[in-house]
Amino acid sequence: MTTQMLKTPEVDLAYDVHGPLPTADGRPPLVMIGQPMAASGFGALASHLAERTVVTYDPRGLGRSTRKDGRVDHVPGIQAADVHAVIEALGAGPVEMFASSGGAVTALALVAAYPDDVTILVAHEPPLIPVLCDAQAAERARAGVRDAYEDKGSGAGMAAFIVMTSWQGEFTDDYFAQPAPDPAVFGMPTDDDGSRDDPLLSDRSWAVSSYRPDVDALTAAPTRVVIAVGEESLDTFTGRTSVATAKLLGQQATVFPSHHGGFLGGEFGYAGQPEAFARKLREVLDAAS
Repeated sequence: MTTQMLKTPEVDLAYDVHGPLPTADGRPPLVMIGQPMAASGFGALASHLAERTVVTYDPRGLGRSTRKDGRVDHVPGIQAADVHAVIEALGAGPVEMFASSGGAVTALALVAAYPDDVTILVAHEPPLIPVLCDAQAAERARAGVRDAYEDKGSGAGMAAFIVMTSWQGEFTDDYFAQPAPDPAVFGMPTDDDGSRDDPLLSDRSWAVSSYRPDVDALTAAPTRVVIAVGEESLDTFTGRTSVATAKLLGQQATVFPSHHGGFLGGEFGYAGQPEAFARKLREVLDAAS
């Protein structure tokens, strides 16, 4: 693995290249992106795709990528431009791409704005509130996570986030009638460290979950876009957004093993099935090559 730093006036972007460039097999490199997860989250998945040259990166303001633009919010269009810059720096485009969660939102924005950058995009569980029939209730649920975080800190915020993202089906009155979850039940700290800058729990990433995909641009692009959903996620928030996004694009969501973090190893305490996930990803990518 080699680590590179792409420096621009607004940000220093760190990215890692696992394998040779030019690639050993003649295929484009496989770029993996997340949000707010950084490059470190793709270690297990990349290890099960050792035959591919894999590129991972830290989004602006996260991990090793240092912002110089004075902003703290996370905007898909800005991050798409960053990924475009990384692809240009690789000099090996167009690339294949696997993108998950907020990274899948960035990737959809990338394909809409830079349609020649990516040959195939596997967008795994993009958390897009506007595509839901209960979008207004989902926004209220999202605000509840932010409020819990602002009021009582990261433990309370993460407990509220887990409850929100594991809720089955639409956000009904029953959801909002629940008592505030106890962080200790989820193994979270109950003390407050005073920080309020978590991109997952604050409103800094609301532009990600509020993003409305440009369906016309996506369907017009030469990129093959595959919306993926975990088999364990189907009735949860990100499962429902995936199914709805796929429907907007005239397709059915492609089912992958495990859950929202199905590609993760055990190092983050949210282990999925990375080997089975990699097999499915390889199958989907090979079908398009």
